[in-house]
Amino acid sequence: MVNDVASEGAKEGASEGVEEGREAFAAACELLALSFRYPTPELVAVVSSGEWAEAAREIATALGLALPAGWDAGADACAGSDPETLLHVLRVETTRLFVGAPEPVVSPYEGVWRAADDGVQPLLFVNPHSMDVERFMRSCGIGRIEGTNEPLDHVATELEFVQWLSVVARDGVPAPGGVEAPDGGWAGAADRFLSEHVQTWMPRFARKAVAESREPFYRSAAMLLEAFVR
Repeated sequence: MVNDVASEGAKEGASEGVEEGREAFAAACELLALSFRYPTPELVAVVSSGEWAEAAREIATALGLALPAGWDAGADACAGSDPETLLHVLRVETTRLFVGAPEPVVSPYEGVWRAADDGVQPLLFVNPHSMDVERFMRSCGIGRIEGTNEPLDHVATELEFVQWLSVVARDGVPAPGGVEAPDGGWAGAADRFLSEHVQTWMPRFARKAVAESREPFYRSAAMLLEAFVR
């Protein structure tokens, strides 16, 4: 599904319906990336106000996503929560799930999942899959922000990158440093990144997050992610 929406909206003369789907696709990437970053007051504000659940429903409807039974209850569970308390709860859970000590319950990095597929020891930054993600992003003019030490194959970073590619393809936004569109154009780059990277591991990440999370917000976010990327 994601490949179809990513490419169709960038075609010349795309219909209004396709354009709306394109906007919903970018919005889904943005919402999901925010959901799987380390929790911020911005995230907590939209979750506790009910805006997160409302936006997720609108995106699911626009993209025709089939959300599983029980999704609504989980998505609404945090609405009305005290923001300060919710921020603490989500930070504790995201640390347990995605950071861990010594290891996370659910790794948020592509390279870790694909190293397991290859039967080798996962190493952040210096495994071939993580390095391929970095090369792909650099070929599009995107690199690691100076002063940061986060591998670029994090689930949220990959979603942000796909969102950026879709916006560039749709709106013709210039790439950083005047980088020219790759062969196949920006929409083609989005399709390739989805098929070569996102869809190779993110559905499994989402399913495990659903199974392992103790908090309804993360279960609902992971259900939405699985419906989006499968």
